[in-house]
Amino acid sequence: MTMAALAHLKVLDLTRVRAGPTCVKQFADWGADVIKVEIPGDEDDGFGARRGSDFQNLHRNKRSLTLNLKDPRGVDILKRLVRQSDVLVENYRPDVKHKLGIDYDTLSRENPRLVYASISGFGETGPYRTRAGFDQIAQGMGGLMAVTGLPGQGPVRAGIPVADLSAGLFAALGILIALQERAVSGKGQWVQSSLLSSMIAMMDFQAARWLVEGEIPEQAGNDHPTSIPTGVFPTTDGHVNIAASGTVIFGRLCKALDMEDVATRPEFVTADLRSANRVELNALIAARTRELSSTELMQRLNEAGVPSGPINRMDAVFDDPQVRHLGMAVPVPGSDGGNIDLVGPAFSLSRTPATMRRAMGAAGEHSNEVLRELGLGADEIAGLRNDKVI
Repeated sequence: MTMAALAHLKVLDLTRVRAGPTCVKQFADWGADVIKVEIPGDEDDGFGARRGSDFQNLHRNKRSLTLNLKDPRGVDILKRLVRQSDVLVENYRPDVKHKLGIDYDTLSRENPRLVYASISGFGETGPYRTRAGFDQIAQGMGGLMAVTGLPGQGPVRAGIPVADLSAGLFAALGILIALQERAVSGKGQWVQSSLLSSMIAMMDFQAARWLVEGEIPEQAGNDHPTSIPTGVFPTTDGHVNIAASGTVIFGRLCKALDMEDVATRPEFVTADLRSANRVELNALIAARTRELSSTELMQRLNEAGVPSGPINRMDAVFDDPQVRHLGMAVPVPGSDGGNIDLVGPAFSLSRTPATMRRAMGAAGEHSNEVLRELGLGADEIAGLRNDKVI
């Protein structure tokens, strides 16, 4: 059997809530030995039910060790783990991790090869360094809420925690880059990501419009900000997404909808003119699509090479034949002997696929196992447990 892609890595997870666990999940799914360090007696990681969908989706494939880092013996155990580990991910406030003695400078002395990743709300330095981060706050500060929603509607948050997820994914990317560099230099380093910087990076072309052209993007609703016609169009039984930017695809759209004359009208012959006259153009297209069912419309457009698709609720998402083919609902063995379906990875590898080995059980479920691997005996472990160090 082929070894999992990251089975050679040991990762310490000192994170809570979402951005940090999102980062660590990338390593856990690809076979790394991930040890989630939790507070003794604390079953709440910020998501309520430990066996609920959100917690389980974030923390599958990990082992749980409870450790009181306010006790010097807990910090000593962490340092012993650090000496054997490749990566540590944390999202403590800067003052807290220094007070506990688990900051990068301290732990890198224990293991100079350690790749230490910090995920914060606003950065490890600067005027906002001590502020607590929250996804919606970063969405607002990073510009996303100002461009999301219908024109004139007022600010609207995205329906998923974009800042949290992107901060976690960027941190994972940074860790992988640092590990690659370590293979050459033999040295670890400090990887840093924040919700704010990640949110701004995710603004991508909208951010670049301001930096390069001096344009402040506004709300565009379901229309693409620059590529028209791209948006949501009505049908006899619902709505369909259509993306027909570019003169060639716009021409295909008009032909598929028996509207060839629209493609040659002077006010629509270039991309800039279509964008400037978007209200009129969208109204003409909507008047035609409203005469067709969603199925008939998508069939016409897909046969014509015009990108289109349904607007699914989550039940329909996972019932889609292509989604089933991609295997995006993955069974994970639960602690009760049955399986639960969780969201699969977004990419695949041909030779070393991701593996779903275990759901997350109780806090500290693997404490004895992890401590025995460090060489602690049964009496020593019992003493630590009695003193609430674990």
